[in-house]
Amino acid sequence: MESSQKDSPPVCDYEGSDYQSSFWDTGERAYEDQVEAIALKRLLPNSGNLLLEVGAGAGRNTPRYKGYERIVVMDYSTTQLQQAQERLGKDDKYIYVAADVYRLPFMAGLFDGATMIRVIHHMSDAPLALKQIRESLQPGSTFILEFANKKNLKAILRYLLKKQDWNPFSPEPVEFVELNFDFHPKTIREWLGNIGFKIERQLTVSHFRIGFIKRLVPTRLLVWLDSLAQFTGGLWQFSPSVFVKSQAIGDTTVAPEGTFFRCPECKTPLAEEKNNKLKCECGLTWGIEDEIYNFKDPIK
Repeated sequence: MESSQKDSPPVCDYEGSDYQSSFWDTGERAYEDQVEAIALKRLLPNSGNLLLEVGAGAGRNTPRYKGYERIVVMDYSTTQLQQAQERLGKDDKYIYVAADVYRLPFMAGLFDGATMIRVIHHMSDAPLALKQIRESLQPGSTFILEFANKKNLKAILRYLLKKQDWNPFSPEPVEFVELNFDFHPKTIREWLGNIGFKIERQLTVSHFRIGFIKRLVPTRLLVWLDSLAQFTGGLWQFSPSVFVKSQAIGDTTVAPEGTFFRCPECKTPLAEEKNNKLKCECGLTWGIEDEIYNFKDPIK
């Protein structure tokens, strides 16, 4: 069976990237990291069984999901997952999976929680990605989504001053750099509602993400101010980042007990691994290397 991966939307691949070290560790992003940690703490359930972390990267946020018993650390890049292993360890709590969000290799209704932080802005077909995540969740599950807001204050001012062409008030996504999108909050809410999510809470985050402000004002003070401003998320949304907590609603086919992975091509449940391989009835075989399940490309 020929892989249908060529028919999937393009994926932003961080394979071989030093994103964690260059952007987060040495990129003067302490303010952004800390305010995102506050938002997650406010939105995450106190406990859960199995969480899907979509676009986990090098595992920056993974330790913040401590209420969940097990976490699937998923990213498209195997090198990012290797960095996550170095940070988190090869513990039974973590399952490392390289996969395409448009072709998730998990049984339907498997998870009781999911997050997608700083990832959807790379999605050229965001609704398709959200549908895949919804299918993987049990009814009543929590989904926390962060998205880049096109209706942020800086974009509005630039538009009014005629320093940018695209309209921050229009509903369609804007691709300002290849595979980098900003979204209108109303559009995100409509997508979530149409796909089977009920929005429970919204937080606006990173209000002071401006270079000269971060240089002039102590990080601790900015973080405190942002922690207060986050509560405006249900009233107005003009920050560059918005966090949305939703609940999966409606019926879902829950995975039979003992099943976990399915073939991302034909969706057939995969049998237990043998010799670090998962073989599907359709003829495709998926490999496991260094405790990373690789569903990006089948083994030849």
